[in-house]
Amino acid sequence: MGSVKFQLSQTIFHQKPQTHKPRLRFSSILPCGSKPTIITCGLRGGPRKSLWRSRVLSTEAIQVVQSLKLAKSSTKLEEVFSSRLSRLLKADLLDTLAELQRQNELELTLKVFEFVRKEVWYKPDLSLYCEMILMVGKKKLIEMAEDLFSELKKEGLKPDTRAYTEMIGAYLQVGMIENAMKTYDLMKSSGCAPDELTLTILIRNLESAGEKELATSVKKECAEYVDSPEKFLEEVGRKYPKRRSLNLV
Repeated sequence: MGSVKFQLSQTIFHQKPQTHKPRLRFSSILPCGSKPTIITCGLRGGPRKSLWRSRVLSTEAIQVVQSLKLAKSSTKLEEVFSSRLSRLLKADLLDTLAELQRQNELELTLKVFEFVRKEVWYKPDLSLYCEMILMVGKKKLIEMAEDLFSELKKEGLKPDTRAYTEMIGAYLQVGMIENAMKTYDLMKSSGCAPDELTLTILIRNLESAGEKELATSVKKECAEYVDSPEKFLEEVGRKYPKRRSLNLV
């Protein structure tokens, strides 16, 4: 199992690297270079499975979340990790990670994610990676999203429809339409069928970007992947009228 090392600006806590394990480095949390067309596209998260569970937070998990957010120095944060986070039960630790993500605490989420992956009970979990790609994609941290997508495959996981969709959304966030379409083609060639969310995100963002030919091409493929394609396309047009900024939530 690889050990993820996130290189963040103004990082306030670093875990000692595991010299016997390969490390994935995220070079920056700064958005990639500016693009001529920037399209906002939020992704809905699918049902959480396996490790990533939805439940009421325990008192212990709530206290740890609060302690992490209140830690204003690397020393204090390290104390919270060693004295409180490390003592959480598996379910509470995963809930802590999910809650930090829900609160949009990027740096803390990345650190806890790295911590989770070093736990002895950890097993590669695709939904966990999808949630992380979704989060960094919304922050327009495209290189980090790409690294996460590569790392999940290194851990022996096979990307599913949701994983590909999150990467497509991440590329569209920063206007990288060519990369989004390549990922879409890779999804299909790998045997993963695009779902309604994938198609909706592509169609509306391609239209918003003025890529009418590409949008038309994706629309034609709806007949292959969705029931009642005409009704589906009518709903897409009715619910999400054309505009430059799109937020599908």
